Amino acid sequence: MHALSIPTWIIHVSSVIEWIAAIWLIWTYGEITQNHTWFGFSLAMLPALVSAMCACTWHYFDNSPALEWLVTLQASMTVFGNFTLLIAAYFIWRHSQSEPELNSADNQQPISAEGIKDSSN
Repeated sequence: MHALSIPTWIIHVSSVIEWIAAIWLIWTYGEITQNHTWFGFSLAMLPALVSAMCACTWHYFDNSPALEWLVTLQASMTVFGNFTLLIAAYFIWRHSQSEPELNSADNQQPISAEGIKDSSN
């Protein structure tokens, strides 16, 4: 536990908590928008969370040589997590391309300057 300073521990733990909150918020966004590709994105964030937890666990036990396998697992989960996020982002992009856009240029009305008061006076 003494391998890291208190401020560094605060950063590590708050980052893990922030990542958990982001996963939950993205899942909730998928529920609200009924866009299930966001569920996949939140699940794709899990390997990065495992990676962060591996790092915190290894540091908690003072970087014990007996737990060096956690470093390998952490690095592997980081690489795997980067690919899962890439794939999930691709599916979100592909889904956005297949839906008709509600705010396309064809559906928008031009903005008129009539009725706008001059606020400089």
